[in-house]
Amino acid sequence: VQLQASGGGLVQAGGSLRLSCAISGRGNIEVGWFRQAPGKARGLVAAIGLSGGSTDYADSVKGRFTISRDNAKNTVYLDMNSLKLEDTAVYFCAARLLPRALFEYWGKGTLVTVSS
Repeated sequence: VQLQASGGGLVQAGGSLRLSCAISGRGNIEVGWFRQAPGKARGLVAAIGLSGGSTDYADSVKGRFTISRDNAKNTVYLDMNSLKLEDTAVYFCAARLLPRALFEYWGKGTLVTVSS
């Protein structure tokens, strides 16, 4: 499984941004978006199952971020709205082949910077 994230950039607080994660590979692939801010540990932001019917979000982004996937395009999206300064981080997409527990496959990160 290979992943490639894109869509990061500079945005003002309150603005929106869409991240994309292009996926290659087969299987029951669950995809997650993670982020890592300077000096902080990497953490899960959102995850989505193969069918798109199962999603999970970190409390800090609930109601602001939406994860979705287009299996025809092999792409997972993270729509980020009402961005806050604390959303500034490097965002990574990762995948795990269910029923494995660990996200074993990682793409390179994309930087999101939220300015005041």
